[in-house]
Amino acid sequence: MSKSKFDVLVILGPTASGKTNLAVVMANLLDTEIISADSRQVYRGMNIGTGKDLGNYLIDGNAIPYHLIDIIEAGEEYNLASFQKDFAAALQIIKEKDKLPILCGGTGLYIQAVLQGYQNTKYEPDAALRTELNLLSDDELINRLKQIQGSTPIDTSTRKRIIRGIEIAKQSAKNIPKDPQPKLKPLIIGINPSQENRRNKITQRLKERLESQGMVNEVEKLLASGISPDKLIYYGLEYKYLTQYVLKQISYNQMFKKLETEIHRYAKRQMTFFRSMEKKGLKIHWIDGDLPIIQIKKKAFEILNKFNI
Repeated sequence: MSKSKFDVLVILGPTASGKTNLAVVMANLLDTEIISADSRQVYRGMNIGTGKDLGNYLIDGNAIPYHLIDIIEAGEEYNLASFQKDFAAALQIIKEKDKLPILCGGTGLYIQAVLQGYQNTKYEPDAALRTELNLLSDDELINRLKQIQGSTPIDTSTRKRIIRGIEIAKQSAKNIPKDPQPKLKPLIIGINPSQENRRNKITQRLKERLESQGMVNEVEKLLASGISPDKLIYYGLEYKYLTQYVLKQISYNQMFKKLETEIHRYAKRQMTFFRSMEKKGLKIHWIDGDLPIIQIKKKAFEILNKFNI
């Protein structure tokens, strides 16, 4: 690691793009460890819905060490400030072993914040504002956010994050932090499948998780463990619509269609966020996600070789 001009390798991409598999291959090649950049994989018991796929961390009989997965109980609060703190600790552990850490995930806000050293500013919840915003549609919330958003990065992947983003934007406008200064030297590899391929993979993966992997049963167990429906719905996407289905508020077909649509939208927002990261100075070396897996790996190896890693 000491010979490289980079101090962290980042592998990112939208949901279902295969970024975790690529990160594991890279970690095995470089004899290193992975730090997860996923805002929901931190929760224990939320496995299928968050796509942990922990079996993928075993390659050629070698278990790849990972960090920031299964670190808190489902139902607890976790936010950007928590991630920044936990990331710094994991980064230090890996660097002390003289290894090149791999940061892998699809939560662009988390990735950008740690790579560019955004200040860890605490923004308090505003109950009155949340009540007002909950009356608006998703499109109206997005428009409201665009009107007031400043330099602080905002994750718009779910409705709750949009509302939280408006809270942050309004508070940061009153006390704008200093411009962030990059603190890490990342080499970033992104997997970018075509929209058609991305949509097909998302739909296929959703069917598998529902029909053979037991995602409905996972939500039933979480509810039976004492986690409130409101808390699961708060986590968005799979946990929102599956909770509504388990509670018999919507039919199976309604659940599937709503969830399929929202995951497609989420993947599109992920790509939009990654593009905004590039505009803010983070160079991403994109690989065509429609290539066969072996070709994606080959392209990634070429990027590493280009920079003598």
